Amino acid sequence: MSQPSPSSKSAIVIGGGPAGLMAAERLRAAGVEVDVYDAMASVGRKFLLAGKGGLNLTHSEDRPLFDSRFAERSTSVAAWLNELDGPGLRAWAAELGVETFVGSSGRVFPTSMKAAPLLRAWLHRLREAGVRFHMRKRWLGWAEDGGLRFAGEGGETLVTKPDVVVLALGGASWPQLGSNGAWAPLLAQRGVEIAPLRAANCGFELGARQDPSLDQAVAPIGWSELFTARFAGLPVKPVALHFEGQTGRQFARQGEFVITEDGIEGSLVYAASALLREEIAEFCQALIHLDLLPDRSVDFVAAEVARPRGPRSLSTHLKSRLGIEGLKAGLLREVLNKEQYGDPATLAATLKRLPLRLVAARPVAEAISTAGGVRLEALTAGLMLKQMPGVFCAGEMLDWEAPTGGYLLSASMASGRVAGEGAAGWLAGRSAA
Repeated sequence: MSQPSPSSKSAIVIGGGPAGLMAAERLRAAGVEVDVYDAMASVGRKFLLAGKGGLNLTHSEDRPLFDSRFAERSTSVAAWLNELDGPGLRAWAAELGVETFVGSSGRVFPTSMKAAPLLRAWLHRLREAGVRFHMRKRWLGWAEDGGLRFAGEGGETLVTKPDVVVLALGGASWPQLGSNGAWAPLLAQRGVEIAPLRAANCGFELGARQDPSLDQAVAPIGWSELFTARFAGLPVKPVALHFEGQTGRQFARQGEFVITEDGIEGSLVYAASALLREEIAEFCQALIHLDLLPDRSVDFVAAEVARPRGPRSLSTHLKSRLGIEGLKAGLLREVLNKEQYGDPATLAATLKRLPLRLVAARPVAEAISTAGGVRLEALTAGLMLKQMPGVFCAGEMLDWEAPTGGYLLSASMASGRVAGEGAAGWLAGRSAA
């Protein structure tokens, strides 16, 4: 990014995550004086956390499929991605000296797999361009004269009203990293439409266990103490998750998830989380079914279970014929009583369709991301609040959601670019007028 010419126009970006930094980059490239404020001691805290196990920057899917990952918001998000799509994001990273590669799953990662080198290079370029950073400054809202109030170590600070403001304050997940949703009432007080913040890409709590033959609850809520003690924290794989909601919502995918002390979480669960969350909100529960042998047909499993086993125990028989042992065997014991477990037809059916009743999403503070936020209908195409001219919003604080896999980060950064370009364009239009 070349050094822009000096400008009398000023912008304040509140929030130093990927969306905020991208907005700052575009504003500075347009010659606007930019100051970034963040509540934490350094910017990009959640970005670094996301890259802890390997920074999944974006996904290599073709655009129609990529766009579809944003469900009912796909049209709006697609407009952001037109400004910065997956290939564009890879090219942007390359400009920073960070090469990327496509993994076997189609996900895109830096060759180092780390987030820190990219963030360091990005911040260096922003500072060289003249972007100024103000840390440990928690936004408190507006003063009567339109100035911005911040709380810091030395008390409250009032910053003179800038020409334009970009809010990129995140959702409400991982509040210890700075995103706590405290902005929602501040905007609502000014007439901005806010959808309730909810957990996205989250785990779920298990309800009463289900009797597959009677279709009714037969046991206390949650896993048994023995099952939790043995298997909490362990992955279930390979497995397929099937969900058929009461209003036609459907999901079917193979992958893996993790047993928690009170339920389930992990990539396969996150992929279905939006559907499961909405089902629970409407019907107080969501019934899912697990295929513990997704690579085996129903007829094959039934034949193997019914095969004569001689003096061998049923547990040994299942292990030798179908590889069912340990955690998967424990899941069977959780949902079947002794008589059902000993019935070949019921046992085989449950191996291919094991029921779990989910009754609550884990708290939003534990979720990977947030659904809800500033409704897109409250924004212009350039992401300016219709109720507040000169105030733009970007990133996870907007009312959209995406599954893990690079979609969330990619669209957040794209929205930051749109907000930055929109703010710069709005300033240029006012100057021309």
